[in-house]
Amino acid sequence: MKAPTYCPDCATPLASITLAEDGGDKTRLRCPACGWTHWNNPTPVLAAVIECMDRDGQVLLARNAAWPGRFFGLITGFMEAGESPEEGIRREIGEETALQVDQLTLLGVWDFQRMNQIIIAYHAQAHGDIRLSQELAEYQLIAPEEVRCWPQGTGQALATWLRSKGIEPQWLDLKRE
Repeated sequence: MKAPTYCPDCATPLASITLAEDGGDKTRLRCPACGWTHWNNPTPVLAAVIECMDRDGQVLLARNAAWPGRFFGLITGFMEAGESPEEGIRREIGEETALQVDQLTLLGVWDFQRMNQIIIAYHAQAHGDIRLSQELAEYQLIAPEEVRCWPQGTGQALATWLRSKGIEPQWLDLKRE
């Protein structure tokens, strides 16, 4: 997310200032008129390795309609106010794929600094007819031993899940793909 240029409270241009904080000095954007501070905290993003239990345990990967090229990744989305991460990923899976989630297991939490995000990833055992939302252009079902991981972001969650199944992850070479 791009940092704001103007204060959202009073529309004054923000200034870059150094603040003494508990962890040491930090440079932040602050409004000189009203004191509003842009903290630039990471955004939580939910992700799911979806194992389709009614399709021989194949993994569902999808291509976002807004992505260039033909990269397929995990189902992801943002938490809504008032929901837990578990509720949020169940909602995202339902909205984006129409699958019913039978079981969720937390895989872990990863930082994705390039996007200023924190990824909270789950393994979802799911079933049902796959109907993609307009956000997604297409999907693939891949046997776990055939899945290839990507080195950043949600690719680490996929690799963690594969290792939990005794499968050593194979990695994409994104420079050649």
